[in-house]
Amino acid sequence: MQIPFHSSERSSLGVEWELQLIDPQSRELTAGATEILADITPAGLEEHPKAKHELLQSTIEIITGICSTVAEAKADLAGTLAEVVAAADKRGLALMCAGTHPITDWQTQQISPKDRYLELVEKMQWLARRLQIFGVHVHVGVRSPEKAIPIVNALTQYVPHFLALSASSPYWVGADTGLASARSKVFEGMPTAGLPYQLSGWDRFEEYMETLISTHAIDSVREVWWDIRPHPDFGTVELRICDGLPTLDEIGVVAALSQCLVEQFDREIDRGYTLPVPAGWVLRENKWRAARYGLDADIIVDEKGTVRPVRQAIADLAEELSPTARRLGCEQELADVERVLAVGASYQRQRAVAAAHGGDLRHVVDSLLAELRDGLPEATARP
Repeated sequence: MQIPFHSSERSSLGVEWELQLIDPQSRELTAGATEILADITPAGLEEHPKAKHELLQSTIEIITGICSTVAEAKADLAGTLAEVVAAADKRGLALMCAGTHPITDWQTQQISPKDRYLELVEKMQWLARRLQIFGVHVHVGVRSPEKAIPIVNALTQYVPHFLALSASSPYWVGADTGLASARSKVFEGMPTAGLPYQLSGWDRFEEYMETLISTHAIDSVREVWWDIRPHPDFGTVELRICDGLPTLDEIGVVAALSQCLVEQFDREIDRGYTLPVPAGWVLRENKWRAARYGLDADIIVDEKGTVRPVRQAIADLAEELSPTARRLGCEQELADVERVLAVGASYQRQRAVAAAHGGDLRHVVDSLLAELRDGLPEATARP
């Protein structure tokens, strides 16, 4: 089968942010998306152009339009967030974001009243019902399908960087999982989620999708939820690896890293370079290390087994990408990598709050609500 790739302007940007609806009294995830979305949808439209349903009725996803800079994307998200916050406040609800909710039991959650979600749950059963997880997805424009697959392959070596930096899901149904990112392991239960297959080109991507569709494994390309994937309809490479991020500051960091890496790889292809394809066993091990240890992980940097701290690898990557960031106008957002490394990733901040309050995770929810409202906190000593 042929899958048209609707090419995008080079390094254009789009961001998707999955937000949790919270009852401030109980601190639990609470349904309300249907009413809030109905309230903010402009007259004459079936749905809001930048705020959408997700699987659970306690989730609203906000999305940007097509942006040229990270600053533009952050401003776009902030505008829609303000609309959603105002409508939620009228119903006594508040918003936050993290890869999981610290205390809510997924079995209590209602599925959104959209056919595709109901069909997903019917097909996947428990695997879909327990998807009480939240992420940030970054799209970066690519001009041709011939570039999309090599860029996806090359980006996979940075899965541990993105996952460690964004890890925000240490808790699951009231228990500390011992992981920095439980979300990434929950999502891997889905048969078409996880690390992408390393394909040799767009023709092999088309063959793979034809096999899945013809055998009724999936109905459309949208149901392949790789950590990094090409998005033919948007003409982008989509990085889906990040846990849900509590602040716009952190979204700016991962968006800047994403845009700079894709731009750099795009230019290397234009100069005739062949992009690297990391060994599959290295990718799997590094993703696990980032999910388990977050910013304290030591990752494998070559096939000989050389390791280095992911924290240093992230700092070095930001420095390496600085010239690209200047060209793209996201130098400040890329520099915020240092702020996140200083204050700690969200999983570290959440655990520090829990430790300070005798393990009471309601205070973790309160801290996440505050971060979405006030932004990334100032650096303090990390536990």
